[in-house]
Amino acid sequence: MTAEVDPGPAPEPRTVPRVYKGYRIEALVFLGTAFFFAIVLGVYWFTSYEHAGSVMLLMTVFLGLIPGSYLFWWGMKRGGDMPARAEDSDEAELEDGAGTVGAFPSSSIWPFCMGVSAAVVCLALVFGAWLGILGGAGVVATLIGYTMESRRGGYI
Repeated sequence: MTAEVDPGPAPEPRTVPRVYKGYRIEALVFLGTAFFFAIVLGVYWFTSYEHAGSVMLLMTVFLGLIPGSYLFWWGMKRGGDMPARAEDSDEAELEDGAGTVGAFPSSSIWPFCMGVSAAVVCLALVFGAWLGILGGAGVVATLIGYTMESRRGGYI
């Protein structure tokens, strides 16, 4: 016969609030990416002696280093008094994460016109300055049209 041991009462659930550490996880993801590509850059530089790939890997290092250092700095500076986000809380409801929904513009032709005008400006590098003047006028006209439409709230 085996004696049954009474486990006693169930432990109380943990009620100690978690300390919010700012943007620490996000910063570590970006900084880890920068660190990884810095190692790849060093290996690539010393094994290939190729400049274009090394510059691209250097830009990739900066791609992780710039936002990572910013998030790390922001988390350290304001980590103590930064309010916890809703997605970091286990007791959060769906409504807690909903923010203010702003006004969205209606569909418009002006962004397409801006893209075409910008493409004409870029083509000026190939075909000549006269195309740049034409594209620049298109960019200015597009900016005016888009601004007027956004202020009036309708189509022009």
